[in-house]
This record gives sequence, C-alpha cells and structure tokens, in this order.
Amino acid sequence: MKKKEPAYSSELSSMSSCEDGKCITEYFGEDTFNNKAMKLRLPKEVYRRFQEIIQKGKKFDLDTANSVAHAMKEWAIEKGATHYSHWFQPMTSSTAEKHDSFIEFTDDGDIIERFTGKQLVQGEPDASSFPSGGIRSTFEARGYTVWDPSSPAFIIKAGKGVTLCIPTVFLSYTGEALDNKAPLLRSIKVINDSSIKMLSLLGNKKARKVVSTLGTEQEYFLIDKDYFCQRTDIVLTTRTLLGSSPAKGQQLEDHYFGSIKERILSYMHELEEALYRLGYPAKTRHNEVAPSQYEIAPIFEEANIAVDHNQLLMEVMRKVAVRHGLVVLLHEKPFAGINGSGKHLNWSLSDDMGNNLLNPGKTPHDSIQFLVFLIATIRAVYQHADILRASVASSANDHRLGANEAPPAIISVFLGEQLTKILNDIESGAVTKATNEAIIDLGISNLPILSKDSTDRNRTSPFAFTGNKFEFRAVGSHQSVSFPATVLNTIVADSLDYLADKISSRGTDIKQAALDVIREEIKIIKPVLYMGDNYTREWELEAEKRGLPNKKNLPSSITDMVTEKTLKLFEKYGVLSQVEMKSRYHIRVERYCKKMDIEAMTLHSMLSNQILPAAVYYQKELAESIESTRRVLGNETDMTPQVMVLSELSGLTGKLVLFAKDILDKRNHAMTIPDHQAQAEYLCKEIRPAMENARTAADALEGIVDDNLWPIPKYWEMLFIC
Repeated sequence: MKKKEPAYSSELSSMSSCEDGKCITEYFGEDTFNNKAMKLRLPKEVYRRFQEIIQKGKKFDLDTANSVAHAMKEWAIEKGATHYSHWFQPMTSSTAEKHDSFIEFTDDGDIIERFTGKQLVQGEPDASSFPSGGIRSTFEARGYTVWDPSSPAFIIKAGKGVTLCIPTVFLSYTGEALDNKAPLLRSIKVINDSSIKMLSLLGNKKARKVVSTLGTEQEYFLIDKDYFCQRTDIVLTTRTLLGSSPAKGQQLEDHYFGSIKERILSYMHELEEALYRLGYPAKTRHNEVAPSQYEIAPIFEEANIAVDHNQLLMEVMRKVAVRHGLVVLLHEKPFAGINGSGKHLNWSLSDDMGNNLLNPGKTPHDSIQFLVFLIATIRAVYQHADILRASVASSANDHRLGANEAPPAIISVFLGEQLTKILNDIESGAVTKATNEAIIDLGISNLPILSKDSTDRNRTSPFAFTGNKFEFRAVGSHQSVSFPATVLNTIVADSLDYLADKISSRGTDIKQAALDVIREEIKIIKPVLYMGDNYTREWELEAEKRGLPNKKNLPSSITDMVTEKTLKLFEKYGVLSQVEMKSRYHIRVERYCKKMDIEAMTLHSMLSNQILPAAVYYQKELAESIESTRRVLGNETDMTPQVMVLSELSGLTGKLVLFAKDILDKRNHAMTIPDHQAQAEYLCKEIRPAMENARTAADALEGIVDDNLWPIPKYWEMLFIC
C-alpha cells in the first residue's frame, strides 16, 4: 500500500516551446485569424465590408462569408490544420467542439479541401446531450451554432492534431439560447444602448459606442500528476473530500508573492507562450496565499473577447500542465483548511474613444458623468444583489463564500474613504449647485491623480471600487464569467435608463438635475455601501438590519433567478426570455444535485474501499502487537497507553462505519425526491453535514494509522512536494 513518489524529474523543468530570441510581439496572436491576418489575405473591399459587419452590426452576405471562409481555410491549412470546429460554450461552464475535416469529393470523385461561407456561418451539432433546462425534449436534437465574427477564430494544437476553432453561439431549433455567449452578446448591446442614451443626455455627443470591459484574475492550484491519480476524490470531483490539515499550511504567510519554484515557473512560461500565440494578453503571474496556489491575470479586454479568452485560458492551463507532470485544480475549495480559489471579475465601461466611464476625468463635466455612472452601478447592485449573488452560486463556491477567505454571501459595495466622503457631502447638501466651481471644490476633479491609491484596499468586500473599475470578487475559479458579466451589464443598463428618465424629467438644466437625482439616490442606496470587515459576525447582523440579502448556499440563492422581478427585467431588455432564464435555473439546480451525488458516492466509496480497510488492518496489527507484547513480558505489563490508542482507533473506525452508512442512506433517499429544488435543499441540509461528520472521523484516523498504510496522498505531500 506504499504510495508512489511523483514522477517529476529535472528533465521536465527544461521543457518549453520557447523559440529562443523571439520577442512576444513577434508571435502574439499568430494562432488567431486576427485583423493582421485578414488584412494580408482578404481583398480590400471584403476586409472593409467585414469590419462594417463587426463594428456596425450589418448583416453578412454570402459573397463576403465565402471570401472570409476561403481565406480562413487557407490560413488554417498553412498552420497545419486538417479540421475545423464551431467552438461554443454550452451551459456547463466548459466549452464544446465537433471537428469536421476540410475535405470534400469533387464531381469526378477526387478529394479537395474546401470551406464555404455557409459552413463558416452556421453549423448543426446534435443538441440532445447538452443541458437545456427543459427548453426541448431529449428526442428534439436539432441545435445550431452561429458564427460570432466579433471574436477571432483560432488554432488549437493537441498532440499531432491541429484544428481551426470558430467562436459561435449555440441556439435551439426554436431560437432559444442554449449557451453562455448569446445572452452575453445581447447584454453587451443593451449596456451600449443605455450608456449612449445617458451620455447623450449629459451632453456627450462624441461617443458612438460603449463596451463593457473585463479583466479576470484567475486563481488555481497545481499538484503533481501522480498524486492526482492516486486521489479518487480529486479525479472525480476536483476537490479533496478527505485530508487533515498539515502542520504547516499558510500560517507563515511565506507563499504569497514568494519566489516561484523552477518547475512552476517553467510551466507558467510555456503556458504564457501558448496564450500569447492565441492572442491572450497575459500580464501578471504570482504565488497566491495558499501553498501550491497561483494566479494569472490579463490586460483588460472587451467583454466578449475576455470571456472567450478566459475559457481558452482554462483549457490551455490544463493541457500545458500535463506536459510538466502537473494537474491544474480549478475547484473553488480543493483543500480544506487553506484558502480556496476565486476569479475576480474586474468590470468597467469604455467608449469608442478609449475613455473609461468609471474614471473621474479631469474636468467638472467629466465628474458629473462619472458620478452618474458610479451611482448607476451602485444602484444596480443594491436593487439586484439577489441575482448578482445567484449568478455565482455553485456547490463548489458554497465552500468558499463567507469562509473568512473570500467575500461573504452578502453583496455590499466598497468605495474607499475619498469617494465615500464625496457621496456623503453630496447627500448632506455640502454641494447644492452643479457649477464647475462647486464640483471642483468638492474634490472630484482631483480624483484622477489619487484614484488608484486614495484608500486602502478592502479584500473582504465582494464588490469593490478600485480606482477606475469595480472588482466583483465572488466569482468562482472554475466558473465561466459570462453569466456574471451578463447580469452586471443588464442590471447597470436598467439603472442607467432609470436615472436617465429621472434626470430628463427635471427640466433643461441637465447638470443640476443630474446632481439632484444623484443626491436622492444616495439616500436610497446607501445601505449597500460598507467600509468595514465583511467577514465579521457584526456585519452579518448589521446587514440584516439594513435589509440586505444573505443567501449562504445555492439552494437558498438560486431561486432568485426566477423571481418575477428578475424574469421581467431580463425579458424587458431581451437578454434572456422567461423560458431561457427558467432553463438556466433548472440546469443550475440539477447540476448541483448531480455534483453533490457524485461527491457523496465518491466519499462513500473511498471510505469503504480505502480508509476503513486501512484502519481495520492497522487496528488488527496494533491489537496483535499488544497481545504479543503481553505474552513476552507477562500479563502484568502495563499496556494502558497502547490500549488507549487502540481504543481510540477502534472507536473512530466504528463511527466511520456508521457515518458511511448514513451517507449512503441519505443519498439513496435524496434520489427518491423528484423535485430538483427540494432535492437540492435536502442534499445541502442533510448530505453535506453527513459528509463533514465522516470527514472529521477519517481525518482523525489519518493522524493515528501508520503512514505506510494510509492509502491516499496526504495534504503535506500534495501541497509541498511539487
């Protein structure tokens, strides 16, 4: 039963796809069919029409589609591609692809490589096995993938396989969205329309387009592949269901921003090279708080591209890790007792002239604009904290949120001392006139100089203003950021429209009307503003007094996706119909039930087939040792200490037998509950505590049973031997 040592050797540390002497700028985006590639391969008129389609939303004509498809195919074949795939994002938090070769028969029976505009624009994968949440029956299998030209096609290499991947949306036969991208694209249009309406009202006639921009900080763990393969729980559930905390964890605070190990740095280097070729603008890499935990973060991009790139990032991370004898863990809480992983979603708005609308600017006019967009965002969070919380709910994130290492389940907004003071002054009437002088005296126009360092950071806040953007820190590390971004875009658009209507009804002095409306709204939305420690019990009590929702797990939070308020809001803006939103609710609840079932059965199997046999075997060895010692030294020999160990071992083993049975009994009962919401609530209330009881007993046994008999790698091995 002795565990294998990790197979990593010094030879692996030299693995790299680096082309010596080649600057990043020379190969950045070389595996994407980007503007540079299109300019080289498309006729000028076709390139011009294509840009109009992307920028102005014009319809694709077949001639343009055929020209683009031919150029794309020729480019891909030169890269070694033999197949193409419509790459889409079903409601599984992962991606999907079906590969088709370029070959076709000619009329005389010869083989040629061909790729038409029709094949580029639309595909028809079987939709029957993807989650639909009741949108269609299983036997109704037809689904469509439709090209998203705003996101560049790219090349994916896996072993000898080279595939052209074309980002697409995924729709049902009747037109409902079966994916994460379609609602995101709709929300991007909605936030653009509402932002332009507001800018025009405030006198900004120059901006023609506004986009939401995202920067996703991705946290992750790396462990040795051999250890991974010996842990049934990690293989099947991506987290450890058992394992006692090692003597050393993160308490010395020596891992965060520490020197990166050679093996890990080699992995990061190859990962970044692969990402740069795919046009992913990786900017930051570092050790995170927990041992064996790391982070990678990009430069901000438009929301649609940022979401695609984050999905690509997670795929490439896993593939590159294997070449280094490593495995990436993206579960929100793969190890108990140390920090879990999030995916901080930095969100802002920018116009087509490169202006960040959440940057205070340098003039009083800019400052009024900034205040309006700031208040609109805060109001959106205040009014729709429930759906924002539900957007990040998952069985995995339940382990992380509110665990004194991540934002709590209570959604609040942190602005920092300077902005908080400004809003307080506006509310109290320190400034009553929206004149240039008054706004300058208020101090807003000085914010650009100090904005990024005007206050200490609050790492406990789930939604914090950080200079010129908001950081939504509650998103889970394995999760697609598409739905949280869709929610943010939609609820802020709603608030912008609400404020625009209110301002425009106040007369012709728009600047004064805006300031008056801002003052009124501050009084309403101030309960969501909080400067203190979000981890404390005191804040929970205070938040309850303020009327802020505190939904601690998915079963209690997810129903907020299908309230009348939520359904009407998303239907009003055409982002998600009631049918589409309800389908997402059903998918999320069903997924929760299935994941909890997998975890319960995995834990039961590990207890029955690994932990209990090891404990019983050691119990037998210990009992025989005590008995043989007495035979040799005499019955009068005091064996009390050894008997105490045996008694504790026997007691824990007996408890574990009962706990394992309890898990199985409750799991079997859960499977008889037909309603998924009721089943989810039962699993959360009954199965999760039962699993914790079993884990406590098993982890106690880990501290007693002979290390050579313990059947699975321990925390100290996985976290520190890498």
